[in-house]
Amino acid sequence: MPKPIHEASDIPVQASIRRRAVMDTARELGLLGGENGRIGGRIRRDLVAAAKKKSGIASDTELLEYALAKVALEDDFGTKLVRRKGRIAQDLDLEL
Repeated sequence: MPKPIHEASDIPVQASIRRRAVMDTARELGLLGGENGRIGGRIRRDLVAAAKKKSGIASDTELLEYALAKVALEDDFGTKLVRRKGRIAQDLDLEL
């Protein structure tokens, strides 16, 4: 009997969409252009395996590129929000 197209072990659609969005944005910002460099390091096998499983990426190079793109594109909304603490008037009517 043939396997169904989507199984529980398949990469979640959201992860695939998120990955595509990250890489498209990185490409649009010119982060994926230019010459390739070389990077080396020792990374725990379990961490790599878990990241590959969750992202659906099989290649070490693609996984590193995706992870670096996520870090490069990460916003600082939380940090900016925390810095604003105490700057909004206590008597501001939020109409709640």
